[in-house]
Amino acid sequence: MSDFVKVENVFVNQSIQSREEALRFICEKGAELGVVTDVEAAYDAFVAREEMGETGMTDGFAVPHAKSAAISEAAVIVIKNDHPLEWPSFDDKPVDVMIALLVPDSEAGTTHIRLLSKTAVLLMRDEFKNLVRGTDDPQAIADAVNAGIAEE
Repeated sequence: MSDFVKVENVFVNQSIQSREEALRFICEKGAELGVVTDVEAAYDAFVAREEMGETGMTDGFAVPHAKSAAISEAAVIVIKNDHPLEWPSFDDKPVDVMIALLVPDSEAGTTHIRLLSKTAVLLMRDEFKNLVRGTDDPQAIADAVNAGIAEE
């Protein structure tokens, strides 16, 4: 799992204008990467999850996630926006870094839970958040996420 997040899954300096646009961007990029088979169905799954409660964590990070039959294989897509977006979050602050988890329905109870818990642990680490904030190098960001996901 050490190269689970590929450099082409990391998008820096984006100019996304809303949470909805971010979710659509995630699904469209997922289709381009070959892990989303139906952009609309995947988008609907992300929106349905957002309606259940905030995916905005703290310090400008969000972890939007969806499980859907429209997702063919598990993937992580990272977006670093050039400005914060309104996004319901635990600390009521806007979000400018999104770590999106895309999971097939068939892996909902396994991969989904593991990715979610490992990502949550990463976001408790100041060194991880500082690294992501301090670089626009997609490879460095991918490597940092991979290192956190691979830990036992």
